[in-house]
Amino acid sequence: MVSIYDQDLPQTSANFAPLTPLLYLERAADVYPHRLAVVHGLGDSAIRRTWADLYRRCRRLAGALQARGIGPGQTVAVMLPNVPAMVEAHFGIPMSGAILNTLNTRLDAQTLAFMLDHAEARAVIVDREFSRIMSQALALRTRTEPILVIDADDPQYDGPGQAIGSLDYEALLAEGNPEYAWRMPVSEWDAISLNYTSGTTGNPKGVVYHHRGAAINAVSNILEWDMPKHAVYLWTLPMFHCNGWCFPWTVAARAGVNVCLRRVEAAAMIDRMVEHGVTHYCGAPIVQSMLVNAPQALRERIPAGISAMVAGAAPPASMIEGMESLGIDLTHVYGLTEVYGPATVCAKREDWNALDIGERARLNARQGVRYHLEKAARVLDPVTLQPVAADGETMGEIMFQGNICMKGYLKNPQATQEAFAGGWFHSGDLAVMDPDGYIKIKDRSKDIIISGGENISSIEVEDVLYRHPAVLAAAVVARPDERWGETPCAFVELKADVQVSAEDIVAHCKAHLAGYKVPRLVIFGELPKTSTGKIQKFELRQRALKAV
Repeated sequence: MVSIYDQDLPQTSANFAPLTPLLYLERAADVYPHRLAVVHGLGDSAIRRTWADLYRRCRRLAGALQARGIGPGQTVAVMLPNVPAMVEAHFGIPMSGAILNTLNTRLDAQTLAFMLDHAEARAVIVDREFSRIMSQALALRTRTEPILVIDADDPQYDGPGQAIGSLDYEALLAEGNPEYAWRMPVSEWDAISLNYTSGTTGNPKGVVYHHRGAAINAVSNILEWDMPKHAVYLWTLPMFHCNGWCFPWTVAARAGVNVCLRRVEAAAMIDRMVEHGVTHYCGAPIVQSMLVNAPQALRERIPAGISAMVAGAAPPASMIEGMESLGIDLTHVYGLTEVYGPATVCAKREDWNALDIGERARLNARQGVRYHLEKAARVLDPVTLQPVAADGETMGEIMFQGNICMKGYLKNPQATQEAFAGGWFHSGDLAVMDPDGYIKIKDRSKDIIISGGENISSIEVEDVLYRHPAVLAAAVVARPDERWGETPCAFVELKADVQVSAEDIVAHCKAHLAGYKVPRLVIFGELPKTSTGKIQKFELRQRALKAV
């Protein structure tokens, strides 16, 4: 029987609209047209744009792409640092109906070529700093369809690099109408962006985000931080990483200020904190360490009351103590590319303030509880999908359920099905549930190494090691690092009567891998194996901890 609440109560455009973060930009421009939206640089030479300016430029971008035949269901890639064009890409590209694919600026040409082909990119916007690597990537493409290459020339950049495209970014915008009637998603399930993750194999997997998830996680960021209206956000977190944890859309929802920063350095960060009145920023542990370990003269300039988010590795006691001494309030979050960046937060409780620094560090190092607008984040038995005992000892897998989960993996139905088996997203991270309901990671079942906030597939590195003619067997594990959180440690078993140095192994890896994936330590010797010949990585992790 049909309920009376379902009779003659139709869903129409008057009472329903798809959730999308694009509306956050429209509102900011309508309500606060003259407030600062983007600042790039320092002093009189800085680029400054209001919310009305930003909205017009994004509409121009959308209109120009549409006029060139790029729209719904098509991919536009960007190879950009944290510059104004990157902010605009997060709105202008999806306003055309196209899908934004932010490329990791640290990757090698072969991987970039794979991504351009796999995503079937119709266009790519390239910052001049990365023109050389992108030229190589474009030459390595296997698809024959043409790709529109657009040069983005940042006035704040004075380094090397040549134009490689058929037109300039500003020229492209000039083709567009600032009053372009941009496209709302037909459904909030429509794709808004594509982000590649290392996964557990050499080939990256394409994680597809939808408008609903992007809109909801953007608001969750506000709720977790109690982020005020007109917050001033410093871009230390790469916008290519999980779309900057959805913060381009978060800042728009608060009509705040995007403080752009091409290169993350302590002096550059502090200069912008002081001049622009920064209130918030995010980053991996290495970003926080830059400030904690900066020269005293720089540290003394840091304004009090700034809020920071950290993810990628648990913050140690020394970091928490150091951040407190700087007057920075540190919040620890956890997530994956597949859940739009952060999806749990170690929500601090008032009674923790009375504890000593060691105990507070232990509590704050946990992955915490679900984000406000995520349905569930639990530690479940991977076989039965039942919650493990909240005893801080029983191991299970962290799993998520709700709106802050990807649509799935692009053109990879098997991986998508496996990731969502049983109606939960399987993170692959093994953890316990503490008695107070907080999650704590214990191991990574996927053998992923998180270095400086970036995922490194140990299998990918091992594959490169095996290509060296002197290598008989190889295994790569994570080794704790004060600066990067974790770095790859390679264990290498050489063939009989062959000698090779650690420097030779590192040089070989550098020739085939992005720099951050190259092992920082190489240890030679016979690898421990099971009776069936499987390498015992748990033992290697212990050896890595003891290695000097």
